[in-house]
Amino acid sequence: MKSKVYFIPVKESENISTIAKKVKILCKESKVLTFISKHDVVAVKMHFGEEDNTGFVKPEYVRIICDGIVAKGASAFLTDTNTLYRGQRTNSKDHLAIAALHGFTKKATGVEVIIPDDSRNENTIDIEINQKFIKTAKLVRLFIDADAIVVVSHFKGHMMTGFGGGLKNLGMGCATRKGKLMEHADIAPIVYEQKCTGCGECEKICPTKAIRIENHKSVIDGLKCIGCASCIAVCPFLAIDVPWESGGRTMQEKMIEYALAVMEGKKESVAFFNFAIKITKECDCLAKDDPRVAPDIGILASTDPVSIDKASFDLVNKACGRDIFKELHPNREGRRQLEYARELGLGNLDYELIELFPQ
Repeated sequence: MKSKVYFIPVKESENISTIAKKVKILCKESKVLTFISKHDVVAVKMHFGEEDNTGFVKPEYVRIICDGIVAKGASAFLTDTNTLYRGQRTNSKDHLAIAALHGFTKKATGVEVIIPDDSRNENTIDIEINQKFIKTAKLVRLFIDADAIVVVSHFKGHMMTGFGGGLKNLGMGCATRKGKLMEHADIAPIVYEQKCTGCGECEKICPTKAIRIENHKSVIDGLKCIGCASCIAVCPFLAIDVPWESGGRTMQEKMIEYALAVMEGKKESVAFFNFAIKITKECDCLAKDDPRVAPDIGILASTDPVSIDKASFDLVNKACGRDIFKELHPNREGRRQLEYARELGLGNLDYELIELFPQ
């Protein structure tokens, strides 16, 4: 049986107010929040964007979703987890500050922003799943303690997984820093010496001091590397990459196993919103105004994470007339995350797209 994915188109020329109205229509007509009950505590999983990034889902749109949750008599909060790489989202204090800077305040969204410090044991939980790679997933506890989760994602490209949507937001985004390390492990970057100028930007950003400059070239110590990919993002000469033929598939499968851990016992209590607007080459962890690589598509909603990501993928590529994600990241096969999620029973690759229009 096909899963239902609701879709409302958006054009680049439309303003925030117009798009917010479309989010309201989508929430009402899709009924994806129906499972939320009075007195439920709902975690709204976000990505607040790195400093100077503009691709993140705007707080005005998130407000509409939160209002829909609160209207059902439930309580909601916005949340995310801290990152492995250096940046404004490495620790809870700075992460909260960047969220507020980007407009995610209680006044703007109607709900609190909570970013747990996962260095404190009381904020973490181990979930046993006994899968191919991950036997025990290390998660931030509040996602497990919440009665329901609403995953709000910016659908875009990604250097590690080809593209990222709801599955990545759930699987990578709910993990503790130790969990993220487990997902990234065994994928140490390599240096293309002919491109490397020895500028030292990678050495400066490496959180584990795994990179040094020798003879005007970067050298990576694979034993110290945690696979966070900060060096890949910062290199101005595209001299650092990952041997994806051996690691990319593995990382995607680990990420999906983590998504499975988050949804254990919650499969009927999770909803997904994908914003295929300002679609960029890289994710919102990039601390810059990444330009569009595809036309604005619209907003999608579903209770099936596999179907919503597949529908988003299909709509973007249809608008581009080609597989834009494969073109941008030729050594990444993003479809693997969808296939593996289906194999693990997280959702369907077959979907019914239900298009909505403003009334």
